[in-house]
Amino acid sequence: MPKALAPLVLTEPQRVELETLARSRSKSASQVLRARMMLLCASGQPNRQLAAALDVKPHSVGLWRKRFEQDGCAGLRDETRSGRPAKITPVLKQTIVNTVCRKPPKGLSRWSVPSLSAKLGINRDAIHRTLLEHDLQPHRLRTFNFSPDPRFEEKLLEVVGLYMSPPDNALVLCVDEKTGIQALDRTQPMLPLAAGKPRTWSNEYVRHGTRALLASMNIATGEVVAQVTRDRKSATFLGFMDAVTARYPGQRLCVVMDNLNTHTNRAAKDWLNAHPLVSFHYTPTHASWVNLVECFFSILTRKGLRQQTHKSGQALERFLTDFIAVYNRTCGPFTWTKGPEKLSRIIQLTQLAQKAGIA
Repeated sequence: MPKALAPLVLTEPQRVELETLARSRSKSASQVLRARMMLLCASGQPNRQLAAALDVKPHSVGLWRKRFEQDGCAGLRDETRSGRPAKITPVLKQTIVNTVCRKPPKGLSRWSVPSLSAKLGINRDAIHRTLLEHDLQPHRLRTFNFSPDPRFEEKLLEVVGLYMSPPDNALVLCVDEKTGIQALDRTQPMLPLAAGKPRTWSNEYVRHGTRALLASMNIATGEVVAQVTRDRKSATFLGFMDAVTARYPGQRLCVVMDNLNTHTNRAAKDWLNAHPLVSFHYTPTHASWVNLVECFFSILTRKGLRQQTHKSGQALERFLTDFIAVYNRTCGPFTWTKGPEKLSRIIQLTQLAQKAGIA
């Protein structure tokens, strides 16, 4: 009768790694099984008993125990097998890469796996694997917009400086307008959410006008002061700024905003002269991403407006007012996350674009 093996000795890091691997849902089933196998070996169970419990051959237990003793958890992975040589050569891979990065043929706006396969006469699976290997995604499209502002760097660093190091005894407020908010109603009632079925609504809608939302967000608390309006006139904006200053009486306010004409005209300058505790700090042209209030507008769109219906403009106004009241109960501070390295790259690319005449 074979001599019983001593329990497998595990260090604490090895035990933690094996337990993590045994619970993993992303690793292969074979690796998870082998991790469980090693944990049972550490409990002192004989190989035959252990093999019966895991429904494997006894010699497999011995094989993987030996691999683990030699290489730790790395020894539980499958070794690379020779297999059949790859049918697609490096030259063909480079051909796929070069083709997909060029303009597609007339009549197509982009390349796809089927169109590449038809063009190059290469198996679709091989093309798909090559695109994955080189992280090429011809189906995706992202937008960009270089700022033409000659003072881009100066304005960007000024605003970011306010975010990262606000002046003593001052509040930093981000102000902007969300325009063209439509009061849309559907021609038929919405059907509720059910198991396996999302909420549904008619694709036909009725317009009941639009509204604009003037909003000021305190980056230190996330609190939003807002006003629903029907126009974007200078007097409307300055009336809103009166309401903002009344919300923070006697406080020094650093207000971040864009270069809209109502923010920079003579009336705005006169208003500033009459409010010495307030200063305006303008974001670069075509750089709305610098204004943190855009984060709140994104929250409003995703959580409030995207699946709402409104039977009138007044109903939309009430909804916006209620949404902001609820939001302010649980809001939190907004933190700027683009560090110096990211900003330096953005500044450099913008300056190059301006020199090249792209911006």
